[in-house]
Amino acid sequence: MLINRKKASLLASTVIFGSLVATPVYAQDEGASEDNGTILVTGTRIARQNVDTAAPIAVVDSEEFSLSGTVNVENVVNQLPQVIPGFTSNSNNPGTGTSTLNLRGLGSARTMVLVNGRRWMFYDTAQIVDLNTIPQFLLDGVDVVTGGASAVYGSDAMSGVVNFRLRHVDGVEVGGQYSVTDRGDGDRYQIHGAIGTEFADGRGRATVFGEYYNRSSVFQGDRDFSFFALGGETFGLNLLQFGSSTVPQGRFNAPGSTTVDGVSYPLASGLTIDDALFDTPGVARARAGDTYNYAPVNYLQIPQERYLIGGYAEYEIFDGVEAYTEVSFVNNRVAQELAATPVTGTFNIDLDTVQPFFDAATFAQLQTLDQREEDVNAARIAAGLAPNQAGPGVVRAFIQRRMLETGPRNSLDERNAFRVLAGLRGDLGQYINWDAYYMYARTRNANVQSGNISRSAFQAGLDGTGTAINPFGAGTLTDAMVNAVTIQAQNGDISTLEVLTGYLSGTFGDFAIGNAAPIGFALGGEYRRVASRFIPDTALSSGDVIGFNAGSPTDGAYNVHEIFGELQIPIIETDSGLTLDVNGAARYSDYSLTNVGGVWAYAGGIEFSPIPDIKFRGQYQRAVRAPNVGELFGGQAIGFPGATDPCGNATFLAANPGADAICVATGVPQANLGNAAVVQLNAQIPALFGGNPGLQEETSDSWTFGVVLQPEAIPGLTITADYFDIVIEDTISIAGGSLQGLFDLCYGDIQDVNNAACQPFVGIRNSDGAITVNAPPLVSSVNIAELGVSGIDLQVNYGMDLPFSVFTSGGVSDFNISFLGTWTESSYFVPIAALPRTIECAGEFANECGEPTPSFKWTSRFTWVDGPFTFSTRWRHLSAVDDDDVSTDYTQFNGIERIDAYDLIDLTMSYDWNDMITLSVGVRNLFDTLPGAPEFDANGFVTNRPNSLLLGDNQEQANTYPSTYDVLGRDWFASVLFRF
Repeated sequence: MLINRKKASLLASTVIFGSLVATPVYAQDEGASEDNGTILVTGTRIARQNVDTAAPIAVVDSEEFSLSGTVNVENVVNQLPQVIPGFTSNSNNPGTGTSTLNLRGLGSARTMVLVNGRRWMFYDTAQIVDLNTIPQFLLDGVDVVTGGASAVYGSDAMSGVVNFRLRHVDGVEVGGQYSVTDRGDGDRYQIHGAIGTEFADGRGRATVFGEYYNRSSVFQGDRDFSFFALGGETFGLNLLQFGSSTVPQGRFNAPGSTTVDGVSYPLASGLTIDDALFDTPGVARARAGDTYNYAPVNYLQIPQERYLIGGYAEYEIFDGVEAYTEVSFVNNRVAQELAATPVTGTFNIDLDTVQPFFDAATFAQLQTLDQREEDVNAARIAAGLAPNQAGPGVVRAFIQRRMLETGPRNSLDERNAFRVLAGLRGDLGQYINWDAYYMYARTRNANVQSGNISRSAFQAGLDGTGTAINPFGAGTLTDAMVNAVTIQAQNGDISTLEVLTGYLSGTFGDFAIGNAAPIGFALGGEYRRVASRFIPDTALSSGDVIGFNAGSPTDGAYNVHEIFGELQIPIIETDSGLTLDVNGAARYSDYSLTNVGGVWAYAGGIEFSPIPDIKFRGQYQRAVRAPNVGELFGGQAIGFPGATDPCGNATFLAANPGADAICVATGVPQANLGNAAVVQLNAQIPALFGGNPGLQEETSDSWTFGVVLQPEAIPGLTITADYFDIVIEDTISIAGGSLQGLFDLCYGDIQDVNNAACQPFVGIRNSDGAITVNAPPLVSSVNIAELGVSGIDLQVNYGMDLPFSVFTSGGVSDFNISFLGTWTESSYFVPIAALPRTIECAGEFANECGEPTPSFKWTSRFTWVDGPFTFSTRWRHLSAVDDDDVSTDYTQFNGIERIDAYDLIDLTMSYDWNDMITLSVGVRNLFDTLPGAPEFDANGFVTNRPNSLLLGDNQEQANTYPSTYDVLGRDWFASVLFRF
């Protein structure tokens, strides 16, 4: 028989394993048993008589989205204890203008996102779903399945599956919402509508929908805690107003001492151009730690504008056969904005060209420098060496200049994405259903960048081959000079996904073991093809652009043919409540990728109930993930991750004997060891990242064990507890997991200049030992690491009737409590599986661990429903986390080593004015919990730090972690929904 889709949707939304919102629509097992039909549960393709599974499932009910005043799904999903936030609306740098989902902290690429149980569209070469493309206002619920699910759904489901279920609309729904912060900025508004109806005497039904959403920007300069870029601890300073060493007045670094054929040619003593600034244009003075505050013009909340339209329908074309379709189109515009371009690099300076820009004394020093370089060249020629590139009358120097005259850097992403799906489903007799569909999705992104500088034009302006420019002072660039060096750049992305799936599911007639339910099965096949391209313009691909990161083109595709099957075997089922079920699943995948080929994924589980009040469950899953297009075919692209160069870190060198020798062997002068001001120019260090076509698949082993309690003596109470353990081997990662990890691996653990982990740092440093954009290290991904996470999920739901009512006469009201929490026992990373070095991130944050991973994280909600009135409060909690950087004690420099426990309280009230109108108002972050505004002395040093959310060098952006800790403050919202 056909699956009763309407009842399936209702029952799935009330699954007993827990919801974040306890509302009167909750149903227990008896709700499921009242329906004689079968339903589909996330995590299996077998239609079942009940909603129980061996795998733990957490459910976010649709009410959570309305009660939390959420328009973008990221704002609810990222609050789940199982989730470590990925990119969000607060991710400006780093960020992509998207919202991503990172289940268990194992990476967005290892989290499978489904909509209505089927794959959704992805947006880039990493094959990651942008949550902005999912219509929040149509969600019936969100299911989160823990553990690898590759056996059921295929590659990518390493950490688990998140399934967004959309509902059908009956009639007309029109709604809107407006949000604004307590400070009157960052406003967001949404208008949405949907029409749904049955047709053809009930044989078909359809829903069409549309949405417009607009989100305004908030700048870091709009909040006291993020107005100044704070730092300095890495450099051995007390926390202060820090920022970038690339300043608007220009910075000039003459080349240091040079040795030729045993003879040293030092820079003449007393020359201020050795490390000069130009406070007065053209007049050099020695730099004294001056920095530029880049923070205020960076986004704290990135602006967004979205148009979304679509629809889905189903129609019984004849008895036993139903056609269905889904269509969705999204136009999403998201901007990012950074401070004006910091030009850094070594340039040839023609003295005749630049003479008008300097005073006589400074120009005389340049002439002295030129004479030194001519002497060096003469010595090189005499020694049989090639002369330096700089010739007579040309000085070669390292220049840094913040190009304020060009304005801030702005990057606008406009993504147009569509997805179409068509399928047929039906039954083969009484016991077997069949389903087959084809899906095609395509995302195209146009990225336009303004505020970039052309390196070649900047060089031409200094060597006399182009329009002369004067970067030697603040405000010295005329409009003509700005026009000569600025360049607009563009990137394009195209990603496609094709899926052809068909399967049978049902039972083997009435065949069963004893008095148990019939044995269920699913058997099918799938074909998938993924393709993605990254298309930079010539300026970007050539590396000529300074500003946003340049990158080489990427173009790749692969396909996979799969067969899969599942069995659900009830073994014992008695009237007393004693039950025992076992299940199994397997999938064979044949990839067109030579290095992957054919791979197996499989799973097995068990459910046991000695009495109706209690159920035990457990499952093992072997999952696989093939490398994505970006990991395989990605062109080299420069990035600027935050990192600390060990060779400039005196504490690291003291704690790691032998590290100083490796630093010298990789190009750091002995005299500069531990001198961060010379060895590390900025907190961000450039590096080249690229794909590796030799990658193989990742594999994971997942174990889950749990218990479900529904005591008959306490009606309305459900408690579930599940232990999970996920280990991913052959993890695709750069050695060390990050640039910081690679630094630590080479200089701290391996200490062998000939080892592959140290080779990226050999021969690239400048004469001072610093890593610059002229020669960044090249790091590529390999199957080298191991990831793991383990812990316990606890869910509690309880609903009870209260013997009074305020809004109804003589009635009762309902009180509901829900709790969803996770204890993370371990969240670890092994940079190289063959080496005994494990990075433990449970309860940690910062350099190697990145986003905070609290040991305890929970979300709880308390809701009172009295007729048409609903009052609800949500409590979000994160336990304290410690800094993972053992090489630096930040407390010595007025910094912190620990972010304290964090709590937020939200309130919501809604009122059903009548059957047609619902009004809601609410406030998020009721007590305005924010990183505190620092106090400074006359020299810019921090004298008072109000709370531990305000970080220095060990932050992600905006002096904190804005995707984990709220940065907007108290936030109000109001919404209205009309139903006709």
